[in-house]
Amino acid sequence: MRRADRLFDIIQVLRGKTQPTTAAALAQKLEVATRTIYRDIATLQARRIPIEGEPGLGYLLRKGFDLPPLMFTMEEIEAITVGANLVHRIRDPKLQEAAESVLNKLQHSVPKELRSYLASPRFFVSEGDTVRPEGIELLDVRNAIRTCRKISITYIDEQQRRSRRTICPIATVYYVDVTLIAAWCELRGDYRHFRADRIVQSEVLEDRFAADSSPMMAEWMAKRSQKS
Repeated sequence: MRRADRLFDIIQVLRGKTQPTTAAALAQKLEVATRTIYRDIATLQARRIPIEGEPGLGYLLRKGFDLPPLMFTMEEIEAITVGANLVHRIRDPKLQEAAESVLNKLQHSVPKELRSYLASPRFFVSEGDTVRPEGIELLDVRNAIRTCRKISITYIDEQQRRSRRTICPIATVYYVDVTLIAAWCELRGDYRHFRADRIVQSEVLEDRFAADSSPMMAEWMAKRSQKS
């Protein structure tokens, strides 16, 4: 998480609290060290954000404080809201959590006259299956894609045949009812799409398949466009 995002998140957490929140609680929520929170609080206070409190006792955001509103058009607000609600339909808990955070930030950052509209939107996204895959964490997949690390998986295909594969993941493809992992399959010697819900076991390996997966991504995209 970027420091600027973390500073914003600290304000958002404190905004909704009526009792002091300890640095340890903030650190747990934001998944950083307590000493990092202490430094961030000091930075915010130096920027004249009215945070009161001290180490060991907790922190409160003085009532009445508000961030300058973000200037979004109504269409931009609706696009963000629809997109975030669509994320709730895919099988990725961490992205669902991030989408909820986006909506919360938007609610507190737009001009006051638009907040009631956000609270009761006039558009909806149909309910979908959000059951998470049991054999693989999509957060681990995204991290493996970013760091170009191979993943060892046990996969069950449409004919219920089980196989062990080592894959080089380059992208995730989200549909409302299923998530695919686009990867180079060492067993097949070609690019394949693996349904996340058919992976019954997985392990991210230390082996890196490339310093930069951009050429593989371009090759996969070219093959994909040829098939469409």
